[in-house]
Amino acid sequence: MNRSFFFVAVFMLLSSGQAFAHEAAGFSGGFTAGFLHPILGWDHVAAMVAVGLWGGLLGAPAIWLLPIVFPLVMAIGGAMGIAGVPLPGVEVGIAASAVVLGVLVATGARPPIWVAAIIVGAFAIFHGHAHGTELPIAADAMAYAVGFVLGTGLLHLTGILFGTATRWNTGRIAVRSLGGAIAVAGMAFLTGMA
Repeated sequence: MNRSFFFVAVFMLLSSGQAFAHEAAGFSGGFTAGFLHPILGWDHVAAMVAVGLWGGLLGAPAIWLLPIVFPLVMAIGGAMGIAGVPLPGVEVGIAASAVVLGVLVATGARPPIWVAAIIVGAFAIFHGHAHGTELPIAADAMAYAVGFVLGTGLLHLTGILFGTATRWNTGRIAVRSLGGAIAVAGMAFLTGMA
């Protein structure tokens, strides 16, 4: 089966709405809203793709470990947001994640795997908290959470797919350049220019 067809089919399946037989179902507050939240927020897209790029750049075990750590810790941040636990500087933390992760990709940073996991996990708390606090009032919290974790995972997968291009010199340059572009975008988010 063609890989492109497979990914399009999975995306369509996951983004299809529920039947609107019950009040507040579908896009207004369930799986679809959660799934689309990270995909439609450019600050989230930049950071999530950067996690995948960095994992691809670092290779095994980071290629699978970082994209697993991020959504697991993000779910904790999401629970904090849903519970109303305050977390100062959420928007700054999200923007800073794009800057820092972009710089790490751009420079080809290779810290020990535990350091990379801590960096990724620290930023995941901010992203999860934002998802949790922005949970629509009428939402099914579990369906919304599953949606935002899967949406995040697909963005990580996108970064990993691009990150595997580092096997070739031209690909390595492209990936590191993309990391630089993510860092610049993060600065735009951080300064309010985007």
